Amino acid sequence: MEEKKRIWLSLAQMGGEEQKYIKEAFDTNWVVPLGPNVNAFEQDLRNYLNEEVHVVALSAGTAAIHLALVMLDVKPGDEVLCQSFTFSASANPIKYQGASPVFVDSEPETWNMCPKALRKAIEDRIKVTGKKPVAIIPVHLYGMPAKMDEILAIAREYDIPVVEDAAEALGSTYKGRKCGTLGKYGALSFNGNKIITTSGGGALVTHSEAEAKRVMFFATQAREPAPHYQHKHIGYNYRLSNISAGIGRGQMEVLQEHVDARRSHHDYYREALSDVKGIEVMSAPSSDFNSNYWLTCITIDREVTGYDREELRQRLEAENIESRPLWKPMHLQPVFADCPFYSMVEGKAISEQLFDRGLCLPSGSALTSADLDRVISTIVGK
Repeated sequence: MEEKKRIWLSLAQMGGEEQKYIKEAFDTNWVVPLGPNVNAFEQDLRNYLNEEVHVVALSAGTAAIHLALVMLDVKPGDEVLCQSFTFSASANPIKYQGASPVFVDSEPETWNMCPKALRKAIEDRIKVTGKKPVAIIPVHLYGMPAKMDEILAIAREYDIPVVEDAAEALGSTYKGRKCGTLGKYGALSFNGNKIITTSGGGALVTHSEAEAKRVMFFATQAREPAPHYQHKHIGYNYRLSNISAGIGRGQMEVLQEHVDARRSHHDYYREALSDVKGIEVMSAPSSDFNSNYWLTCITIDREVTGYDREELRQRLEAENIESRPLWKPMHLQPVFADCPFYSMVEGKAISEQLFDRGLCLPSGSALTSADLDRVISTIVGK
């Protein structure tokens, strides 16, 4: 019996122009971590974000978060507030700086950082340590914007800068503003499974040219302006290559098509599964939250469906369909077991409940309606 075609969770999709820009780099010998493609890719991103921002292209979204913390002078002994319900790359850079993560639970509407739990965490850390945390890292999970007005209001009240993790949210908007432009700094990712890809890469969004130049300084080994190699600061090799940026330039030409396709997939799933009792498709709480729906996610109520998230994942896998549990919260990860965690829920936290019940469905922009129908029929058991 012939094996069914694999349906992947989220594959990159090329637009067709990527090879042109890569060829230009080879033809002109710009095969280095700077050059015309890097400059043009950064300008394309600035134009798309449509704000008074500056963009520095980097080797990864993780590098972007790390350099944001470097720019904020986060150091050993400091604490940084971070959304618990996220990928580890949101939190790892805190440890790179020798600082300590303090994790904050989610709220059930967007699945992102709970503003009430954030305030609770700040007040308690001041009481326990005698000083306030030095940064806040909210995440726009799976493309869904966080409740940024409330988070930013609390951040202003306590004068704590916000580093916006928009790694999954390029193309998403919150009240008409692009995610990644709302905080002091914004981190983007162009990993191979994201809305657009540079194979591997990321970018840091800043609000001034001076900040962007300083980020670039740290991203290129912090070399001082001297004829020899002079260093007063620790630097990093974080700049995006001109080859990878060529892929990014081609991808920018189809970015909105990719966003539109993923939103369409989400709507298709929501309509098809609307009558399936015990399964709920995660959707925006209001029109203020315009998600790119990087990944369409569902929650499963075992009491109603008779099966749990893992049983459904295995059923899909048996049909050669990739799906994935929602992120395991950082406060449950062994590497962060000793870090403080704050929630507004007695008993099992919101992020823990979502991890237990949630599943990411195939959402790549190249999926066909036949692919989606195959996923849906496997879920509903037809």
